[in-house]
Amino acid sequence: MPLPVTSNHAFLKLLSFRILIVLAYQIMAIVVGWHIYELTHDTFALGLIGLAEVIPYFSCALFAGHAIDHYSRRLFGVFACLMLVVNALTLTAVSAGWISGNPSWWIYGSIAIGGVARAFIGPSYSAMFALILPRDQYARASGIGSSVFQLGLVTGPALGGILVGLAGKTISYSVATTLCLAAAALLFSIRIEEPPSAESTPIFTSISGGLRFVFSNQIILGAQSLDMFAVLFGGAVSMLPAFIHDVFHYGPEGLGVLRATPAIGGLITGLLLSRHPINLHAGKWLLAAVAGFGICIISFAVSTNIWIAGLLLLLSGVCDGVSVVMRTTIMQLVTPDAMRGRVSAINGIFIGSSNELGAFESGFAARLMGLIPSVIFGGIMTLTVVATTAKLAPRLRRLELHQLY
Repeated sequence: MPLPVTSNHAFLKLLSFRILIVLAYQIMAIVVGWHIYELTHDTFALGLIGLAEVIPYFSCALFAGHAIDHYSRRLFGVFACLMLVVNALTLTAVSAGWISGNPSWWIYGSIAIGGVARAFIGPSYSAMFALILPRDQYARASGIGSSVFQLGLVTGPALGGILVGLAGKTISYSVATTLCLAAAALLFSIRIEEPPSAESTPIFTSISGGLRFVFSNQIILGAQSLDMFAVLFGGAVSMLPAFIHDVFHYGPEGLGVLRATPAIGGLITGLLLSRHPINLHAGKWLLAAVAGFGICIISFAVSTNIWIAGLLLLLSGVCDGVSVVMRTTIMQLVTPDAMRGRVSAINGIFIGSSNELGAFESGFAARLMGLIPSVIFGGIMTLTVVATTAKLAPRLRRLELHQLY
């Protein structure tokens, strides 16, 4: 009989790795956003943060998926953590004034290093998740994993905002460096039996095989497309430094707290779904959750009170939490073991990179339309994406999870 999820030591170490790396990433995201806006006072410059990360991410993601499917899942994850250490150390040096030249360009360059690292972290985590756990525990473990991820999203921004407000940017970046080193050590300590290296396949043949699998599977393609376009157009969080400065008139502490509120909603949702996984009407739940996210984003855009705005972002996190758990469970159940790295990498391109592209889209739209109209537009587009997906992906709309066991 397999161990319960919470008694699986390798899984607990994997979760610890995940929360440490999320904390480090979120602290850097908060401090970088504040740092750039402090230097430029330009919403478009905030959008460029996302672009600086997504270009190297896109360039490396498919190759990272191939490498993880054919070689060591664990060691590639450790390598990615060490790249984030380089990222954080560069930001520390810029903040401390140890590097001459335009600080904005150094910041964008270090973010690009982080984009390469992220290309490996998601596929490595996903592949190790499937090696550590039996299939009948995927849904429950996905809920726990989502809760841990959301806990990092709650505490990371709040910690980042408090650190930059009380101790300054240099100390904040140094804390992120330490967390990345601890994550690398934890991942390296996991002892699992990895499958033998796959037969050597030409790299582009391997990548195209993963792409064919995803684009021929209506359930995976529909779920990934739904989240990608919803996040792409609903990227209000990337504009929070501007809302804090210009609408709510708070300091960096307010930014950290407001940035954390969606993750509080996601954390609550993940904990509930780890105890009560959704099996019936899974596709309809997924569509309804993304629609609810869009409605929350529109409502946030027209709010003028920071507490109401925080509540709306919390509710958006509840909706997003349902979406994340459902999509993760679907992907783990549908994907063959030999393709987990590649499918996770493609999922990362669909979902992970959409956060950064969404940040760029939000910055560009804010410059064209103004801050508040651009966020309203994004929420409306999210609702349009839900309606389109429901029509074009009937297998996803009618999905029941028990069909995939």
